[in-house]
Amino acid sequence: MPSALDTNMRFKFSILALLLEVIIIVLFGIFVEYDTSDVSQILYPFFQDVHVMIFVGFGFLMTFLKKYGFSSVGINMLIAAFGLQWGTLMQGFWHMERGKIHVDIKSMINADFSTATALISFGAVLGKTSPVQMLILTILEITIFACNEHLVTKTLQATDVGASMTIHAFGAYFGLAVTLVLYRPGLKNKHENEESTYHSDIFAMIGTLFLWLFWPSFNSAIASEAIYQTTAIVNTYYSLAACTVVTFALSSLVDPRGKFSMVLIQNATLAGGVAVGTCADLSIHPFAAVCIGSIAGIISVLGYHFLTPLLASKLNIQDTCGVHNLHGLPGILGGIAGIVVTAIKEEVRQGVRFTPGMQAAALGSTIAIALAGGALTGGILKLPFLGQAPDQNCFDDSVYWEVPEEEKPHEIHPNNYDEHSRFEATM
Repeated sequence: MPSALDTNMRFKFSILALLLEVIIIVLFGIFVEYDTSDVSQILYPFFQDVHVMIFVGFGFLMTFLKKYGFSSVGINMLIAAFGLQWGTLMQGFWHMERGKIHVDIKSMINADFSTATALISFGAVLGKTSPVQMLILTILEITIFACNEHLVTKTLQATDVGASMTIHAFGAYFGLAVTLVLYRPGLKNKHENEESTYHSDIFAMIGTLFLWLFWPSFNSAIASEAIYQTTAIVNTYYSLAACTVVTFALSSLVDPRGKFSMVLIQNATLAGGVAVGTCADLSIHPFAAVCIGSIAGIISVLGYHFLTPLLASKLNIQDTCGVHNLHGLPGILGGIAGIVVTAIKEEVRQGVRFTPGMQAAALGSTIAIALAGGALTGGILKLPFLGQAPDQNCFDDSVYWEVPEEEKPHEIHPNNYDEHSRFEATM
């Protein structure tokens, strides 16, 4: 006989998911059409790279939890598949022509970008929310994201080609506000499933490597001209490299035994890509790129080591994946770098002159809107009728997934024993 939670999952999620898809189908039928003047085919390789980051990179990065791998990859896929459709609509409504949203490769890249914000926030609440809650979070966050992005890029006319502010800082602080509102006192002492295993950490490292390799495409995909794309690729390439070396060095330094931490290597090595994003296409010189990457590695490692425990114990912010250290703090660093660069050197793109005042306003408004939007979303997700798994069922795939039974321990027979047993037998 199915439990109440099973029934909730079957009806509430399925009805909501199908209803939302029907709404999207109707809206696509009314508003969306091809951009017949599309000359963006050259962007398709960039789109492929970004697409891999969204579905493989983000998904596998979150598989470190020992009993939550199905949800990490699976719900990531659900959020991304729904979010890219919703993002097409929400971003498209700001750029309609004759009542229509025209889609091309660039709009597909931007739709993928919009899903990244929800996936970042998913990391903050990973293991503590239901699929129904994540669908609702995706709807609300992408809607608010599209409004903030329009404010930053069109109203304030700030530059943020790699979206340090509009995606990374926004997604991180939105997710932190959500997890604060959804705070679970029962998880104050670490849950038994909120830990990794040797193999789950290897899977998470696969996500890191995909993200690391393709991040130059993420930061350069929507640059206005080919020369600026090249600049963004070069700056991101060297920022990531510097960040990685610094992360390894500090990982060993902060550990009492001088060992590397897989948590830091999986996450802090990517902070350089986040931090250089805002000014990636600006002429900052590779020297500045490696400096930004190095600083990003420092603040990310120190954030994981000192700030995350403090946020959990003092502010009741249970940040499962540490998105504050990978996306939040480096995103702020990226925003500050944009302020400094535009103050030192005049930068003009398509007739728009970027100013430090507008860059500062963009950073401040992004964080404020993210925190307010996240708090509002958290309040909605907390409504009793939505339902969520009790504390004891957090970080466990079996609540929402059909999970194969664990294999029985290998039995040792006289003619069937492992290498370790054979070694002991010779002693």
